[in-house]
Amino acid sequence: MATAVHEVTPTEASAHPQAESIVVRFAGDSGDGMQLTGGQFTLSTALAGNDLSTFPDFPAEIRAPLGTLFGVSAFQINFGSTSIETAGDALDVLVAMNPAALKTNVNELKAGGLIIADTGEFTERNLAKAKYESNPIDDGSLAKWQVLAFDISALTVAAVKPFGLGNKEALRCKNMWTLGLALWMFDRDRQPLVDWLKAKFAKAPALAEANIAALNAGHAYGETAEISGPLKQHHVPAAPAEPGLYRTVTGAEAISMGLVAGAQLANIPMFFGGYPITPASAILHHLSRLKEFGITTFQAEDEIAAIASAIGASYAGQLGVTSSSGPGIALKGEAMGLAIMTELPLVIINSQRGGPSTGLPTKTEQSDLYQAVYGRNGDAPMPVIAARSPSDAFEVAIEAVRIATQYMTPVMVLTDGYIANAAEPWKVPEVSDYAPFPVHYLDTVPEGGFQAYARDEKLARPWVKPGTPGLLHRIGGIEKQQGTGNIDYGPANHQAMTDIRKAKVDGINIPDQAIELGDPGGKLVVVGWGSTFGPIHQAVRRARRKGLDVSHIHLRHIWPMPGNLGALLKGYEKILVPEMNTGQLKTVLRDQYLVDAKPLNKVSGQPFRIAEIEAAIEGILA
Repeated sequence: MATAVHEVTPTEASAHPQAESIVVRFAGDSGDGMQLTGGQFTLSTALAGNDLSTFPDFPAEIRAPLGTLFGVSAFQINFGSTSIETAGDALDVLVAMNPAALKTNVNELKAGGLIIADTGEFTERNLAKAKYESNPIDDGSLAKWQVLAFDISALTVAAVKPFGLGNKEALRCKNMWTLGLALWMFDRDRQPLVDWLKAKFAKAPALAEANIAALNAGHAYGETAEISGPLKQHHVPAAPAEPGLYRTVTGAEAISMGLVAGAQLANIPMFFGGYPITPASAILHHLSRLKEFGITTFQAEDEIAAIASAIGASYAGQLGVTSSSGPGIALKGEAMGLAIMTELPLVIINSQRGGPSTGLPTKTEQSDLYQAVYGRNGDAPMPVIAARSPSDAFEVAIEAVRIATQYMTPVMVLTDGYIANAAEPWKVPEVSDYAPFPVHYLDTVPEGGFQAYARDEKLARPWVKPGTPGLLHRIGGIEKQQGTGNIDYGPANHQAMTDIRKAKVDGINIPDQAIELGDPGGKLVVVGWGSTFGPIHQAVRRARRKGLDVSHIHLRHIWPMPGNLGALLKGYEKILVPEMNTGQLKTVLRDQYLVDAKPLNKVSGQPFRIAEIEAAIEGILA
């Protein structure tokens, strides 16, 4: 997706337009360019100054048969003139490019919402593929919605006819025609998209002009067609925002930039070893374009080689980073234990997806918390932190680098498919706001001799670059002797080293837990982690407006947990933990603090809706 950069001036920031938000979903075959359409609509929305949140929803198949239900690709955007923290609940507008897209998405549309459908694709064959017995546009089954159905396919072919494209190539411009109509509907400027098309097709100017013609034709259709009823132009004012430079950012982009920023703050080169896997691959793609910041990227032959190469880089004095999703994290498990035993800094990014096994490759879930906290052989403690949103991934990545390098430990960062792919506006931070935490290598022999497993006040062992004179040492996965690092199987030594590794992680300096919304104590607190932040926050806000006694706590540090968390939780009569799993954080909270945390679980591959959490809050407090 192209990046939108928007400078917010003090005048814009002080304006307070009327509250308004709209949820639009573009849906079609995976070859219809719905992600491209959504991405470019997001670009225009960001440039218009609206706050926004997006939700790309991909099929798992690389190219499913055309017109089938399991091949539908969708892109949802929630945008408005107030703070937007989720991709939205019920849809206001559904753009359905074929019957399958309509069938799989129409029930998400609110009553009275608008359907824009391409009748050119509602053929008998496509209706049969979508398992429609009759054409829904004609049979009255869509009566509770507004329907605007016309032949987008034919209109597109007519618009690009002067450019001599074949029928197949002409139909590929349908997404631009649809985008043009959407830009008209929401009063968006076309010029940034025209510039983008010219740049994208610079080597094929005929294709650029054809796509621009399709974009303009869709816009003109909205402008000039004499249509009564649902198709109206709708202006959404800019959202209030702090003055500054803003850009749209996905979670994968933010975490990549955060890793680079963390390495710069630590004054250390970074090595990334990865293996392609959905939805984590985008991190490798982004980092490979940042070589000027001292970043080395390596696409390994498999997951084990990827993490092993990163551990090797850390041993050599660089910051080793690796990334994967649940199945790949499982494969990396033994090597994570090696990083814990060798006490080397390492950052592991887990972009969670539905499981078990290869599960739901393109859908989102939060089911790897147990794996992150406990999922290694032996007592192998490792810090775990979680990002709450795409932009928050930047801050979390810096925090992971800080902990890894200051405490000589691997750190796992949890994101998920929603955070990785979703986009939102991000205020570009000032570099001066971040305190450096430079790495200090041991480069001279200490008084009394060198010990590879000597400890500082944080219980971190020294970091030595191989080849440093006088600092030759042994390293590996067999239990090490206190201090010297020699192999030692002795029971007393193993007890002591296990205790030290645990104490080091338990003693990591992390901030006290804040209350996101509400009071320290009361009838109910909703505790969340990761990408549930948006729907929880909005649900708690709505409930508090109704006078309900409910607060919101959201964890960044999953392990170790903040020192004040236990006391905070015990100040509430009831605890609700919404998670996209079967209750993993709930179990950890019960174990650590002996509190009666209640779960609210969802494992559909889709994010929580605000209404689902709001209903649970009202049910508990009824």
